[in-house]
Amino acid sequence: MYDRNRLIALFKERALKFGEFTLASGKTATYYLDGKQITLQSEGLRLVSEGLLDLLSDVDYDAIGGMSIGADPIIGGTITVAAERGFDVQGFLIRKEAKGHGTGRFVEGPVQPGVRVVIVDDVVTTGGSSLQAIDRIEEFGCKVVQVVAIVDRLEGGAANFAARDLPLRSLLTIEDFGIAAPGGGK
Repeated sequence: MYDRNRLIALFKERALKFGEFTLASGKTATYYLDGKQITLQSEGLRLVSEGLLDLLSDVDYDAIGGMSIGADPIIGGTITVAAERGFDVQGFLIRKEAKGHGTGRFVEGPVQPGVRVVIVDDVVTTGGSSLQAIDRIEEFGCKVVQVVAIVDRLEGGAANFAARDLPLRSLLTIEDFGIAAPGGGK
């Protein structure tokens, strides 16, 4: 069962760090959310997986995936919990670079062109990694119907997805940790 307050506590205990950081977006920040400290730990991954399935309960989709390496444990956990709930959902991974041997694909997994997919990320700032994943899975022939994240830093990601007519949902926002969003919020 998803316990939002416990997930917030885990982030505060294990994943929220203060200092000077350069984010994947290139922005600098005084705090960093290391989502892998949550998703590569059994309790954290269970909470995230349960929460994401609850968050997606009204979305019609066939598969969930995202940019490797951050999305990998989330995808594995979510499809496992989906199976426990009796829900058949596929997972897929998007490579940053095409595989140099074998199929040479960007997209890995059983997903096929034409299916409805959800893109997942651990922490969204501007959404750059997820937008790259969206481009790759759409080039593959799938239809993105939703973007989800564990935490939205409220720094432009939702607007960047909205510009592509894609909604963003997140389990948490940076404000859940007592940190004000830049510019005063969403």
